[in-house]
Amino acid sequence: MSGHYKTYDPDQLFLLPPSLREWLPEGHIAYFISDVVDELNLTEIEIEKAYSSRLPGQPPYHPAMMVKLLFYAYCLGIPSSRKIEQETYENVAFRILAAGHHPDHDTVADFKKNHLGALKDLFLQILLLCKGAKLVKLGHVALDGTKMKANASKHKAMSYARITEKEKELAEEVEKMLRKAESVDAEEDARYGKGVRGDELPEEFKIRQKRLTKIREATKALEERVKKETEKHPKPKDQINFTDAESRIMKDSTTKGFIQGYNAQAAVEAAPQIIVAAEVTTQSNDKRQLEPMLRQMQKNCKAAPKELSADAGYFS
Repeated sequence: MSGHYKTYDPDQLFLLPPSLREWLPEGHIAYFISDVVDELNLTEIEIEKAYSSRLPGQPPYHPAMMVKLLFYAYCLGIPSSRKIEQETYENVAFRILAAGHHPDHDTVADFKKNHLGALKDLFLQILLLCKGAKLVKLGHVALDGTKMKANASKHKAMSYARITEKEKELAEEVEKMLRKAESVDAEEDARYGKGVRGDELPEEFKIRQKRLTKIREATKALEERVKKETEKHPKPKDQINFTDAESRIMKDSTTKGFIQGYNAQAAVEAAPQIIVAAEVTTQSNDKRQLEPMLRQMQKNCKAAPKELSADAGYFS
């Protein structure tokens, strides 16, 4: 029976080391991304403190490799740093871009966080390269927004009125606990055991004190945010999220439900499908986003589109 099939031996050894580049077709997008990144100016990342040769320990990964991994992952819709690490082991294209390296997910996440500004500039460099290659002509540009979930639960959000009310409640509880603590020295000595100071506060007080501190911090952050945005005092229904203070509760038009997240905007050149402008806003609707996105298109491409399409959500 074996004579009817092509030879199959998973344990077969190669006489010569194989070239991984032979395992992907020449026109694969991974090669395109690699060539594009090689043409980019990575000076801003290279001069960062994180990439200084004076730092102790192991030398960092090459910034070109990290940028290639991120750009290719984003092309595939892979935002997870853990998934990117996994792909460097399991995916041939990722292995080729990483040249056999396997940066762990913490390294990938830190690189994204530490060089966010530089990555945005690299996006502009790619856009200019595309324009130079006559791929971006700004004939017809389509603009749309989509809600993106924040790494925070909407149940961790609290309105300004509720924060103020809760702060008062907790302050009263803390005050009661303080008064109680002054009169229970002997009781606490018996409860907590010998060697523990009798004037120590109960664990319950410590937890409430932490909650009160957290709420006061959130109150201050909300007041500062509203003042910065409107130069006014927060309204009772204004909310802040304890996990991600910058995110907002928004209605997702796709699911018709509410999420804790952001409103992401993207403007795309219709024919080549190239993004010419992108932004993330905390505004829950698109009404005020058309003009800022148009200005960003003009800034990025040094020209305005001949035509611009946007749905009724942008009407104002």
